[in-house]
Parts: sequence; C-alpha cells; structure tokens
Amino acid sequence: MAEDLNQQEPTAEEKAKFEQDVLKAAEDAMKMEAEANKAGASDQGAGDAQEQPAENADSPAENNAAAEQPAEPAAEDPTAALKAALADANDRNLRLMAEFDNYRRRTAKEQLELIETANGKLLEKLSEVQDNFERAFASENKAQDLEAFEKGMQMIYNQFAKILTDAGLEQIDPTGAEFDPNMHEALMQQPSETVPEGHVVTVFQKGYKLKNKILKTAKVIVSSGK
Repeated sequence: MAEDLNQQEPTAEEKAKFEQDVLKAAEDAMKMEAEANKAGASDQGAGDAQEQPAENADSPAENNAAAEQPAEPAAEDPTAALKAALADANDRNLRLMAEFDNYRRRTAKEQLELIETANGKLLEKLSEVQDNFERAFASENKAQDLEAFEKGMQMIYNQFAKILTDAGLEQIDPTGAEFDPNMHEALMQQPSETVPEGHVVTVFQKGYKLKNKILKTAKVIVSSGK
C-alpha cells in the first residue's frame, strides 16, 4: 500500500501519448466493424438476388417501353448555328444587292425618259423657229424691201430667244462688271480711261448659264487701268 502511494504521477507527455493510443485503438476497432458489416450486407444481397430473380427482373413490357422511348436530343452545335446564321445573312445581303441594282436601273431609266421628254418639248418649240426661217427664205416670200425682211428676222429672233429663256437659259453680259474667272474668260487686257482696272471693258462673246450652272463663260477684254 505504501508503494502505491509513493508511485510517481505520469508526466503531461505520457498522458498525451496514452490518449492518442486510446483514440487510435478506438478508430481501428470502428473501421474493422464497418468493414465486417459491409461484407455481410454484400453476401445477403447476393443471396436475395439468387433466391428471387423474378422480382428484380424487368418485365418484357417495361423493356419494350424503355426501348420505344425516343432518345434525348443531342446538344445543339454552336458552330452549326453560326453557320446557319451566316448563310441567312448572306442570303439577305444578296437579295438587298439585287433589289438595289434593280432600283438603280429603274431610276436611271426614269431619269433618261424625263430628259428625253424635256428635250422633246424643247425641240418641238425650236422646230417652229426653223419653220419660220424656212418660210422667210422661201422664194415666194422674198421681199424687195430690206426693212420688212429685217423686221421678219427680228421677230424670228425674238421667238427663238423667248424659247431659250423659258427653258431657263440666261445670257451673261458682264460689260463694266468686275472680272470673275469663274464666269469670264479673259482674252486680253487693254488700258481704259473710264473702266477701272480689273473690270470688263468689252464683251467679245456672251456667256450662258442654266439656272445656277455655267454652261459657257463669257469671253471678255479686261481693263488694265489708265
């Protein structure tokens, strides 16, 4: 009894090692028990399957139903979807190009028809001037009076000028105006006592414009000053 009382207490390291050994032994025992239970369950399941094959087997009707079920559709290929979208876009682009080409041709044809119609009306009026010239120069209409002949020519000229004016043609007569290279063509320069330098002294040939578009520049002589 005295020896038990005099025995030394275990150290902290010894207590910790003892606790670890106990825990390890408990874990090993639990693993062995779990493996034994698993082996027993497997043997029992195999025996049940051998004893009752009819209960676990599927019936022919169930097998046929499973075979008749349609297979799940495969996942859509993103590449195929992109190719289909590209083909659709190309088709729409070709259709638009064809429609635009048809529109362009139709518009060009309509513009040509408008121009031909406008030219036809103008030429119809100019043909009247030509008829008047032919009548004036006919032998039976020749007059000995030059004054009457000149008057007839003046009337035909006025008719011709009116037709051109009604069509939008305008004469450019820049006499005395400042020289403008956009509307005038300088043939030469000459000094002038009355016309300032850089202004038109004489119009050698008048110019013409249609609305705001210059058709022909006026040929002029420009003053170089005194």
